[in-house]
Amino acid sequence: MRAERLSCQIRCLPLMSEELAWKEVVIQSFWKIKRRIKRRKGYVTRLISSAIGIKENRPTSARKAAPLQAGDTVRVRSKKEIGATLDFWNRLDRCVFMEEMAAYCETEHRVLKRVERFLDERDYLMKKVKGIVLLENAICRGTIDFGKCDRSCFFFWKEEWLQKVD
Repeated sequence: MRAERLSCQIRCLPLMSEELAWKEVVIQSFWKIKRRIKRRKGYVTRLISSAIGIKENRPTSARKAAPLQAGDTVRVRSKKEIGATLDFWNRLDRCVFMEEMAAYCETEHRVLKRVERFLDERDYLMKKVKGIVLLENAICRGTIDFGKCDRSCFFFWKEEWLQKVD
């Protein structure tokens, strides 16, 4: 009986080794594809969106001629107004409107500073951005998904989500 088990296992070895080799090729190909896609993330997102029939919403009002500057007083638009500018993934020009930001809707804040570039900690690359500002005292204290956080990061606010108060 023991000899039968050995002979049965021996017959399976070539199949198992071929399967492992096949998996290794698939894994290597996956990483190559992922590296290539990473460089073209916006293109892939648009491609997937068009394939499943999702249209990107564009903001209802055009970007203001005079960009917001540090010290300007702004009112955060209502959640409904901001929602009209967002796409299927709650983004406007790849900037996400998080659920935690809704607490600041319809409140007034001062602009702390404009953001021109930032370090993306997911891939440790400097990213250039347009139309994003930081607001004083509009700080993240944690997310619904991950819980409380003591880091106190500033939220990124698109200018389209803010209305300048004279």
